[in-house]
Amino acid sequence: MAQLDTAWDQHPEPLTVASAPAPQYGSGSLADLLPTLAAGLGVPDMSASITELTPADRNCVFLIDGLGWEQLRAHPEDAPFMTSLLATSRGGTGRPLTAGYPATTATSLASVGTGLPPGAHGLPGYTVRNPDTGELMNQLRWQPWSPPGAWQPYPTVFQLAHAAGVHAAQVSSPTFENTPLTKVALSGGTFLGRLSGEDRVDLAAEQLAAGDRSLVYTYYAEVDGAGHRYGVDSDTWRGQLMYADRLVQRLAEQLPPRSALYVTADHGMIDVPFDEQHRIDFDEDWELSAGVALLGGEGRARHVYAVPGAANDVLTCWREVLGEQFWMASRDEAIAAGWFGPRIDERVYGRIGDVVAAARDDVLLIASEREPKESAMVGNHGSMTPAEQLVPLLEVRS
Repeated sequence: MAQLDTAWDQHPEPLTVASAPAPQYGSGSLADLLPTLAAGLGVPDMSASITELTPADRNCVFLIDGLGWEQLRAHPEDAPFMTSLLATSRGGTGRPLTAGYPATTATSLASVGTGLPPGAHGLPGYTVRNPDTGELMNQLRWQPWSPPGAWQPYPTVFQLAHAAGVHAAQVSSPTFENTPLTKVALSGGTFLGRLSGEDRVDLAAEQLAAGDRSLVYTYYAEVDGAGHRYGVDSDTWRGQLMYADRLVQRLAEQLPPRSALYVTADHGMIDVPFDEQHRIDFDEDWELSAGVALLGGEGRARHVYAVPGAANDVLTCWREVLGEQFWMASRDEAIAAGWFGPRIDERVYGRIGDVVAAARDDVLLIASEREPKESAMVGNHGSMTPAEQLVPLLEVRS
């Protein structure tokens, strides 16, 4: 972590693109997790990039939405079981993974399921421009609808594992079974919908035992929901963390022989105060909105799409206004810095903003008129700070 800590401790004014701590694609990011597990199961063409992990015959990934590394470490009394596992993280190194940029659910789930960075799988933000239509597309809700297979054409790791004879299964809310995001990110093998957390972890343990080689995924969302609505130190959030901790312990106690359970998350979260200093409103700022055709992303990880010919002027203006609080880059600068991974597919290039803005400080670029619900959230995420970017990889083996 030394090289990461150094990058995060630097506060150049104004911020430079090079000072942003790009995710550890290829060695320690969420996109590397399933390929590493699948390689250990003998799935062809998979690479064990997280070298600290030891192969197991049966592997379960339990993803707790919104449970960042820093939030877990800050609340040991609310999550005693997971806290006891912190030293196991990342193969016993005690280190976290990086989520990927932006640190947001649609992007991270696609990285987990496909084993690819955002620049390849093509879900590089909460909302991004569809180059074919010119519209903003919400990639979490898949609105407006776009053909999923064209938007994200790569097979998932679950599909590849199933084809290689591995028992693959996902245990999640029934609500997610037929969503386009599930189709492009997490499909393959068997989807099993269960409403309660207890039912999900019980069934995940059964699915692990159902094959000599197994790859099982399960998911819990409400830690994230509580953080967005009430903040990451609220009583409601702490209650959800306590519940998630009990679910992890319940699953760990049911592992069949030759199993490895990995507990991780899609991103962390920070609370942003409700005042004009911390919440800058794009919809009320004529200077920031000048030359902007579309505002994408989310409050801490913005894609800014300029009107034709205005991209350089928009970048200059945004750097002058926000450059001491946000890492600011042109599309090509962000790509060259590796924010979205080592390569960018041609179909993905135009989805990335002409200007990419990633918050360093505890600030939010809201849009009160066009994004009223998002602008009212207490907890937020998306950028490359440790609170948002670092996620655990806790391990229990049987």
